[in-house]
Amino acid sequence: MDGAAMMSAASSARKLPQRDVVIIGLGWTGSILAEELTRAGLDVVAIERGPWRDTATDFPTTYAQDELRYHIRHELFLRPAQETMTFRNQPSGTALPIRSWGSFMPPNGVGGGGVHWNAETWRFLPSDFQLRTHLTERYGNGIIPADMTIQDWGVTFDELEPYYDRFEYLCGTSGKAGNLKGAKQAGGNPWEGPRSRDYPTPPQPQPYGPTLFAQAAKEMGYSPFPQPSGNLSQAYTNPLGVTLGPCTYCGFCEWFGCGNYSKASPQTTILPSLLRRPNFEARTLCEVLQINLDRSGKRARSVTYVTTDGELLEQPAELVLLCAFQLFNIHLLLLSGIGKPYDPGSGEGVIGRNYSYQTTSSVDAFFDGKNFNPFVASGAIGMCIDEFNGDNFDHGKLGFVGGGYMGAVQTNGRPIQSTRVPSGTPAWGAEWKKAAAKYYLGSYEAATHGSCYSYRDSYCDLDPTYTDGLGRKLMRITFDFHQNELRMSEYLTDRLAEIVQKMGPSHIDKKPRKGPYTITDYQTTHTCGGAIMGTDPKTSALNPYLQSWDVPNLFVMGATAFPQNAGYNPTGTVAALAFRAADAIVNQYLKDPGPLVRI
Repeated sequence: MDGAAMMSAASSARKLPQRDVVIIGLGWTGSILAEELTRAGLDVVAIERGPWRDTATDFPTTYAQDELRYHIRHELFLRPAQETMTFRNQPSGTALPIRSWGSFMPPNGVGGGGVHWNAETWRFLPSDFQLRTHLTERYGNGIIPADMTIQDWGVTFDELEPYYDRFEYLCGTSGKAGNLKGAKQAGGNPWEGPRSRDYPTPPQPQPYGPTLFAQAAKEMGYSPFPQPSGNLSQAYTNPLGVTLGPCTYCGFCEWFGCGNYSKASPQTTILPSLLRRPNFEARTLCEVLQINLDRSGKRARSVTYVTTDGELLEQPAELVLLCAFQLFNIHLLLLSGIGKPYDPGSGEGVIGRNYSYQTTSSVDAFFDGKNFNPFVASGAIGMCIDEFNGDNFDHGKLGFVGGGYMGAVQTNGRPIQSTRVPSGTPAWGAEWKKAAAKYYLGSYEAATHGSCYSYRDSYCDLDPTYTDGLGRKLMRITFDFHQNELRMSEYLTDRLAEIVQKMGPSHIDKKPRKGPYTITDYQTTHTCGGAIMGTDPKTSALNPYLQSWDVPNLFVMGATAFPQNAGYNPTGTVAALAFRAADAIVNQYLKDPGPLVRI
């Protein structure tokens, strides 16, 4: 059966017995929702496109963490031959299929991005959730560019704080509070919103590089603090009774699974508890083709999916939870005809609207006589400052809005992609070898991790030309960095360079983010937006509980809901929103099925 025939036959798929809940995707959000809803007594089935992954069998401690296999050849990620998308920088450009993942890495398999993330576990700033209101009240309407489409989230930091807390205690997050119930705490992040209690485990001990950075930052009047980390500083047993071990600082976190049970992931925090439940089932290697609506178009009745042997199945359910990777959530909504597709010309429509990304930069420093031992590392160990994040600094005369955290986060010393050499060094040959050997131990990278706001001309839609192997139209991404983000990156990189220079290097190379955006060079996998949350159905696809305005028994998880991206890694906020949605489903929706917010 070819792709077109398979899609046309979807209506004749074999119908399975009704379930209470069907979850599409079994990463962080799917695991969180499954845990909460099975605990409430619901019969839940999760459908996952990728394979089953388990710590003991897929990432045993005796297995070599091969940089070539996992980082260069993308062992744990979706293959473009399985599913891809097209890309262009501008609406007037021609979009072409992505043949090899570069800028971001779509996850594949049980655990999703939680398997191979760095485990940097942030809470967004209070002002991030009320961004448009905050900026206009402080600076006036003129501070926001005319084509910038940022908006408030419809939820506040205080409303989300209990759910941030739940995720941190699920993961055993290692860190130091900077704001306990409004009281500032020495050694923590003084810019964070008030938290109800400290982190469940103390910060990881810091290696030489982050310590040197923190000393320089403190001498300049900043307040350095340890990176909040899902790589644990000590053994920890979470509220589900699952025990994690301390990090061994192997330097193989991002792009790799953790065999030590020391990096928080669905496999090491939730699944050992969830899989014991008789009312939970996981079906792997199954591709969901569409969400099926009833005749009214206002209710999801089932999902159609295909197995690896080509069998078409229909799974009816009372509640559908879309928990796939952000980009694939948008794609499935577009394919299923749920919500009005966004039109950049008129500015109307909500599906595909407000696509955003992340704006990162770095400073490479080269030292004589220093040894940083870069291989003593974990995904989220480091020292950071937040003085230039969000609106923590005055933007009035800077010509941009937004910001990011910056710091020395020592993630790895792997040989293929961690050989820094000063600018001007030949790209190969004897001189390159000499510089690589000299600076492997004596160089250091500090980085900025900046916000990326949303714009009218950055969006996702269905490509009119290209289809996948199942006969479905590919999704098309239209995105480029705007001058606001490029000016922000230049400013943050200059401030970072001032701190790095105080560390005493013989030479530094500043690397601010430059345009145009390229799909080929890795930056982050923090793609956001496309079916955003808000309080107005005209400008948002989801209400503040991540419930579809159009189809009330459909909830959409993940960074898909972000109206724009802040200057932090998104996972903590993704998980907090999922916990809040689960709470609303159990304690409100199940008692009175229907819209949780009425307009």
